[in-house]
Amino acid sequence: MSQPEQVADDDFVRVCALDELPKGEPALAEINGVRVAMVLDVEGVVHAVNDTCSHANVSLSEGEVDGCTIECWLHGSRFDLNTGVPTGPPATVPIAVYPVRIEDGDVYVSVPAS
Repeated sequence: MSQPEQVADDDFVRVCALDELPKGEPALAEINGVRVAMVLDVEGVVHAVNDTCSHANVSLSEGEVDGCTIECWLHGSRFDLNTGVPTGPPATVPIAVYPVRIEDGDVYVSVPAS
């Protein structure tokens, strides 16, 4: 993915073009110093969640997407892409979910600065 660009007058950052996201596969972006897993699901909805599993310090963008969940490849925890809530053990703590907006074929995400 290309380098994020700050959008004037708001806190959304351009992450990539929509057609750069592979459908059904996670991609990694760094926004305001935060690692974010980006997912274009099979329904065509773009999700942005914190890339670090809340159970272990593992990158979720290296895991698999199934429907509207992303799986941590190390221990198998799954997180709902809409809410960040784990759908089963071993993770019990939700991950952050970030607002996404699509404009003119580009994906913008709002992530608080770390």
